Amino acid sequence: MADTPWGTASKASSQAKINTIQSGNTSHSFSDEEKYAFSDWINDCLGKDADLKHVMPVKPETNDLFTSVKDGILMCKLINDAVPETIDERVINKGQKMVVFKMHENQTLAINSAKSIGCNVINVGTQDLIDGTPHLVLGMIWQIIKIGLLSKVNLKAHPELYRLLEPGETIEDLLKLPADQILLRWVNYHLREAGHPRRIANFSGDIKDSEAYTVLLSRIAPKNLGVDTAALRESDPMKRAEKMLQNADKMGCRKFVRPKDVCDGNPKLNLAFVANLFNHFPALEPVEQIEEIVEETREEKTFRNWMNSLGVSPFVNALYDDLRDGLVLLQLFDKIQPGIVDWKRANQPPWKAMGGNMKKLENCNYCIELAKQLNFSVVGIAGNDINAANKTLTLAVVWQMMRAYVLNILTQLSPDGKRIQDAEIVNWVNNTLSGAGKSSSISGFKDDSIKTSKPVVDLVDAIRPGSVDYNLIISGSNNEKDLMNNAKYAVSVARKIGAVVFALPEDVVEVKPKMVMTIFAALMASALQK
Repeated sequence: MADTPWGTASKASSQAKINTIQSGNTSHSFSDEEKYAFSDWINDCLGKDADLKHVMPVKPETNDLFTSVKDGILMCKLINDAVPETIDERVINKGQKMVVFKMHENQTLAINSAKSIGCNVINVGTQDLIDGTPHLVLGMIWQIIKIGLLSKVNLKAHPELYRLLEPGETIEDLLKLPADQILLRWVNYHLREAGHPRRIANFSGDIKDSEAYTVLLSRIAPKNLGVDTAALRESDPMKRAEKMLQNADKMGCRKFVRPKDVCDGNPKLNLAFVANLFNHFPALEPVEQIEEIVEETREEKTFRNWMNSLGVSPFVNALYDDLRDGLVLLQLFDKIQPGIVDWKRANQPPWKAMGGNMKKLENCNYCIELAKQLNFSVVGIAGNDINAANKTLTLAVVWQMMRAYVLNILTQLSPDGKRIQDAEIVNWVNNTLSGAGKSSSISGFKDDSIKTSKPVVDLVDAIRPGSVDYNLIISGSNNEKDLMNNAKYAVSVARKIGAVVFALPEDVVEVKPKMVMTIFAALMASALQK
């Protein structure tokens, strides 16, 4: 098995049902288990949404799922279910009879919004979703669902996870763990508390016999639900899995897996099953006193989502700790300027106990060397600072990487291929606004008028006339709620016309110059791509 940005990939079970569907002149294979599981989950989460009544319910036993995503409404709604308010619903085109252009707008909004929450959808296009290309639809849906399921598996949402610390560990050690590892600890904690001898190390082979699940459910379920361990007396694995899932059904948690998925050890669906159990029944005693938890900042989250959207491996869960070996940064340098990294110089895991950190440090030193080649400002920054997870200095490098990536896209799109500078973006913004007869303008990325979102929505409308509903924009108000509503609309409508925006509405209202620059640069890129 191999680790991927989205979990552990394993060879498909010989018993797994693989279907084939025709899309144009191409045949695509896909997992029947995933189609069934995701369809059921979507029905549960979105089944009562009035905007989706024309596609609901999605019949799991058919290929409904691939046609249900055609107009883009379902995918946008699913993103908001996973990460609330990512998309301003006022921007979504709605209705049962939608013209193809409006479908493309919705799918563009969905794809760019998925990127903004950390999905890797580089190979997914709007037509792929309209056509319902099975493996691409399932891949995007899984990433969205997984991000939503795991979003609360952390100490901020559940301080009681502090109880999962092993002897000798600190809270910092727990903060470094990815969500799937925390869930493994959570299962094993309850197995131990139940006095059971078994422990699991994965969500595949170790759970096939349903034993760990049966004990877990009996441990975390409220006593009045009648959940027991009778399934352990069943010798047939499939029948035991069914009895275990009947107990999960009593808890309202019979989701993602069927008996066969448990017996086959489907790692993806079993992870989802356990995450959903945790979200409903963590069953951990509250902690009276805990060390202060340093929450991830908006800026840190934005950088992390940007990295993950580019498909770096491993998936970045903890920004500073996951960069300490230099490998993610090297991948990003290679995306900023393809070919700049000499991969023969890059040290790869596994890392030995003796000398392993030295190999990581060599990678970090190489990153600083590449930063200098790209004319980054790295005075006073050394590889050791990244290796030691120095937040301030690591952020300084990461911001310059994101900036270089955005500007490099503009450079590739510019007629003369010359490197684009900030002043040129500002000039382009103002020329485009005046050329479209708009009254707004900006003096730079710190311009106070940006907090109203007027320059952003005017620019969007200048790029694609008629795309902005000005009745939804509140003018002349400094009320924070009004400003936020304007910013939410501005960010979503920018994504809808093709701008890959990672900044958040708060960045607009607070006029954060770094993030504001990326918004205008993304809009410039979308205009140049027309």
